[in-house]
Amino acid sequence: MKKIVFLTGAGMSVESGFKTFRGSDGLWENYPVEQVATHEGWLADPELVTNFYNMLRRKLYAAQPNEGHRLVAQLQDQYDVTVITQNVDNLHEKAGSRNVIHLHGELTKVCSSRDQFDPRYVQELDEAHCEVTPGTRAGDGSLLRPFIVFFGESVPMIEPAVDEVQQADVFIIIGTSLNVYPAAGLVQYARPQTPIYLIDPADVPNSSRRKIHHIQKGASEGMRELMEIFKK
Repeated sequence: MKKIVFLTGAGMSVESGFKTFRGSDGLWENYPVEQVATHEGWLADPELVTNFYNMLRRKLYAAQPNEGHRLVAQLQDQYDVTVITQNVDNLHEKAGSRNVIHLHGELTKVCSSRDQFDPRYVQELDEAHCEVTPGTRAGDGSLLRPFIVFFGESVPMIEPAVDEVQQADVFIIIGTSLNVYPAAGLVQYARPQTPIYLIDPADVPNSSRRKIHHIQKGASEGMRELMEIFKK
């Protein structure tokens, strides 16, 4: 079975009405990212940050996957599919994707602020209990914080992502500008013979020296075109 690896960014979820903080304007839902997506912001005002992510979680639970998410999941019927996403939403999972690597964390989870990757203290929040009361503590006594990789923090899931890309028979990039590192560097790990497709409506400069087939459309329309290419 052929292996398809996707790398998805903010443009994947835009049709679902859900924004992510890797935008070019430095704002996330009108908050400066320094305030809500950095370790310094968390230390300065954990209550503000906790309430911000409570608001985002409510928005996420109201959002639905778009056709692009559903078509990615549909490919699992014929291919071994891995999705690597820069997004913190769970829309790929909602659409049915089974193998998803989250590079920047997961909005539906909270964790210890002493060691966010200690699995003993990572908790999944369901829709009925998606809000965290500011001041709530994790099992190790530290404040419960969003399970989000803040700007400037290490990205531990990049290594499993590299492993997947190295094994890909086809590599497909959707809705990311290829200038957010370390994710943008994943292109370099695709094998020389692996075809690479980019679905994005914008002009995306290609500095990788790899031939990239650019489908200049949004996520859903671009995925429809790609499905037709795969049928040929």
